[in-house]
Amino acid sequence: MHLEIRGLEKLSFRERQAVILKESGQTQEQMGKRLGMSPSSIATLLARAKNKGYEIVCIIPGQELGLGGDEWGEQEPE
Repeated sequence: MHLEIRGLEKLSFRERQAVILKESGQTQEQMGKRLGMSPSSIATLLARAKNKGYEIVCIIPGQELGLGGDEWGEQEPE
């Protein structure tokens, strides 16, 4: 499984940094320390990014869900 962030091209460099750190599981406090910004500035970046319409898509291969097989172009689990 992996996450894909769609719409990053709509975001500023700082908004991209904030979104990627957020989706990596960091708190606003951790993000602020890493980027040298206050947590409230991080919150502003995340709000702006959200308004620009990025989205997170979770990609899960069928085999991980037990849906593998020839019809999906994947091998059957053994």
